[in-house]
Amino acid sequence: MSEQPQYERPQYEKYEKEEEKYEKEEEKTWDEKWRRDPLGAAVWAAILIWAGLVLLAENIGLLANLTIQDTAVDAWPIIFIGAGGIVFLEVLVRLLVPSYRRPVGGTLTFAVILVGVGLGNLFGWAIVFPLVLIAIGVSALLRGLIRGQ
Repeated sequence: MSEQPQYERPQYEKYEKEEEKYEKEEEKTWDEKWRRDPLGAAVWAAILIWAGLVLLAENIGLLANLTIQDTAVDAWPIIFIGAGGIVFLEVLVRLLVPSYRRPVGGTLTFAVILVGVGLGNLFGWAIVFPLVLIAIGVSALLRGLIRGQ
C-alpha cells in the first residue's frame, strides 16, 4: 500500500477556509447584491419614473408649447437629457459618499452619451457630437492624471 502524503494541519485549514470563502461568494443572490449597493437600483428606478413622467406630460399636452429654435420638442430628447442628469447625480453620490464609492469612469461616459443623444436631437449632431467626444476625452485625460498622482 502506498501512503498518501500528510499535509500540515495549518496549511490544510488555510485552503479549506479559502474554499469556503469562494463558495459563499458564488452563493450570493440578487437580493444580497442589491442590499450592498441599492444606489444602482434607485438610479434605474428614477430613470424609469422620469421617462414615464415625460411621456405622460407629452400625452396630456404639457409639452405641446415647448419649442427650441422654432421646432416643437419631442419627449425623447427630454428623456435622454434627464436620464443623463440622473446618472450624473449617481456619479456625484458615488464620489461624495464613501459607502457607495466605486469606479465611475464608465458611468460618467454613459451619462455624457445620454445627454449628448438628447442634445443632438434638439440642437443637431454637427455641434453636439464633437462636444460629446471632447467631454469623453477630457474625462479620460483627467482619469489618467488622477491615477498618476
